[in-house]
Amino acid sequence: MADAVAARIGAERFALWFAAHVRFVGLGSELVVVARNDSCRDWIEHTFGQAVRAAAAEAAGAPLPVRWVVDAEAFAEPVGTKSEARDPKPDPPGAKPDAPRTRTDSGSRPARPQTDLFGDPVEPRRAKPKRADPEAVGFDLAPRAGRRWKKLDDFVVGPCNRVAHASAASVVEDPAQGANPLVLHGPTGVGKTHLLEGIFLGLRRAGERPCYVTAEEFTTRFVQASRLGKMGSFRRQFRECSALLLDNLNFLATKRATQEEFLNTFDALVADGRQVVVTTDCHPRLADDLLPELADRLLGGAVWGLLPPDPETRLGILRKKSSTAGPPVPDAVLKYLSSHLRGNVRELEGAVNSVRHYAKVTGRPADTSLAREALGDLLRHAVRVVTVPDVDAAVCTTLRLATGTLQSKARTWAVTHPRMVAVFLCRKHTAATYGEISKHFGAKTHSTAVAAEKKVRAWLAADARVAIGDRDWPAKELVDRVERELQR
Repeated sequence: MADAVAARIGAERFALWFAAHVRFVGLGSELVVVARNDSCRDWIEHTFGQAVRAAAAEAAGAPLPVRWVVDAEAFAEPVGTKSEARDPKPDPPGAKPDAPRTRTDSGSRPARPQTDLFGDPVEPRRAKPKRADPEAVGFDLAPRAGRRWKKLDDFVVGPCNRVAHASAASVVEDPAQGANPLVLHGPTGVGKTHLLEGIFLGLRRAGERPCYVTAEEFTTRFVQASRLGKMGSFRRQFRECSALLLDNLNFLATKRATQEEFLNTFDALVADGRQVVVTTDCHPRLADDLLPELADRLLGGAVWGLLPPDPETRLGILRKKSSTAGPPVPDAVLKYLSSHLRGNVRELEGAVNSVRHYAKVTGRPADTSLAREALGDLLRHAVRVVTVPDVDAAVCTTLRLATGTLQSKARTWAVTHPRMVAVFLCRKHTAATYGEISKHFGAKTHSTAVAAEKKVRAWLAADARVAIGDRDWPAKELVDRVERELQR
């Protein structure tokens, strides 16, 4: 039975969570899972219950009832023997720790409680000092030469990113109260990497040993370690750090083996009370190519989205860029740019650089007229006329629906709910009338479009979830994703 469970969850995770804490007893008509204490039973059943039931059914050839019990005596050592000391581990998520985890003034980590994974006492043994592998990606005990790491203090906060920034700051300022894991998601150029780098620098200043790595770097090192037979060294690189900061998780989308390795790394770090922060391009629930187990782990922490900058934040970004690395651009020009540009942070910073350079090469003062000349093409493309077919196509692309689906006569939720969202966005982003919108989507009267718009507004006001096919979407997330598709 143990082998069947290990085959389903992986030998390493089985050794971590089952080997010393669980016994399997077959009674013919049922499988009894014996745990050493209540915390162990609750954690194992919640996290691995489905895998255990599936393994039991496979071994028995038919569904087999599984009963979970606690029996500490089953794990007692015989009289006169001495159990071998094991490395102490902190309690799993949800279990009460034996002692609060705090940082000392010097930034070093305090000794871990002398208990095992589920709170049982073990004999302490002398810990060997850990040394960082000089080849470890991202430990950066001295930041990489030439790289300019961004600071949290330089991040421009606005309504589009306020919660994400506050959560990032809490990881540095009050780790005990910070969310673990922390997931930051959003389209390109909205500040996810900036926040991740800011966390890295903040933790280093506190004396910690964070590991910053992109998903591509993680994958490359994993493949190399697998080929060279150096998985032990690879795992030490990422599991002996105080915090793992992974940028661009979506790079792992189609790489199942790498995802499984990251999942094991994730479990080991969280079980040891170490911080994990990841960035990705979409909400984990909407990432079709992520392993369900990995998506579930990420959803167990705090998941915050960053949106493209709103007008207020755009102006703040432009002012920040104007005040650094060059002659300042007049505020009137910055206000003009913030009201006419709709791009991400990189586009806004590029606009300031273009105005400065154009003023330098022409010998003219940087004013609104010069900005219009310097950014002519950019400003023209920023003012895009959105049509009803554009919205139709954006909804179909976002939800992976076939072209023409929203114009069909289908009445299932998989079609009617996307159609309602399309109607709402047509009213928001186009000049089309209710009658024109209704005609495009095959409705006989404009009242259908009116009702659809009201329905979507109600969803957004209630922060509701929308059923589309076999998935529930957060209404705001769905609308935001379609709007980002419209901006492409």
